[in-house]
Amino acid sequence: MKLLHPSSWKDYELIDAGDFEKLERFGKYTLIRPEPQAIWPKSLSDADWKKMAHAKFVREQTDKFRYTDDVKGGWSKGKDMPESWQVNYQYNDLTLTLRLALTGFGHVGIFPEQGSNWNFIYDTVKSWSAKQPKVLNLFAYTGAASVVARSAGADVIHCDASRPGINWANQNMQLNNLKDIRWVYEDAFKFVKRELKRGNRYNGILMDPPPYGRGPEGEKWTLQEQLNELISMSSALLEKKDYFFILSTYAVGLSAVVGLNVAKSHFDIKDHEFGEFFLKSKQGKDLPMGTFLRLKG
Repeated sequence: MKLLHPSSWKDYELIDAGDFEKLERFGKYTLIRPEPQAIWPKSLSDADWKKMAHAKFVREQTDKFRYTDDVKGGWSKGKDMPESWQVNYQYNDLTLTLRLALTGFGHVGIFPEQGSNWNFIYDTVKSWSAKQPKVLNLFAYTGAASVVARSAGADVIHCDASRPGINWANQNMQLNNLKDIRWVYEDAFKFVKRELKRGNRYNGILMDPPPYGRGPEGEKWTLQEQLNELISMSSALLEKKDYFFILSTYAVGLSAVVGLNVAKSHFDIKDHEFGEFFLKSKQGKDLPMGTFLRLKG
């Protein structure tokens, strides 16, 4: 089992975390956001946090240990804090520009720990002999991984059940002077089932599923009930050579071993790694950010 953190960021840093909050810098701007896993005390003082922060998101809920998007809350902003801005990400010859914004859920458009997966996607796609490999990004959010795969030369299908998320991903594609990512506004489970019937195949499949969700037509998604079947179907979509599979989970609190055991049930596993992502804190108390599983061949 590995512990990995994204080491390529210059426009992101975790300054401090504690007392169920995190203090993060995204480019020019520093934000305070809730963090259910930061149960330890802050290293810096409240006055230090307040002095550094350009904006703060507060959730109005009684259970501070389990966050969902279905809560009241909002941002308090300083006068210099814009509604949206951009950050850059550099890894070898990959240069990304990504749009960030303050959303009503407290998200900003990226999950910084995913930088480790972006590097893996870029290196793996670049190493393949196929001229136009196909990559499927499920639960694809604002599309950073889609942009990375497209930058590496893949034919990318981006599937998400959020129309605003797809619009945001399209903006990220255009910011990076790319084109021809295929946008699919559909329930991920339903789309994969349909792709199986069509007989389509992919070189790469990645997914970062939420614990619960709804598709465009009200389709219900429950990770612990449906993940096994989704991975089973995904394994049938993958090519036997020049392939990767990536599973990330954050919100459910499942062990990385769970994802590995599900994958072992459906893949002939050879080259793989699994473990936890974390963010390194400037104050020395690192922040866990969910699990990952990566297979390739």
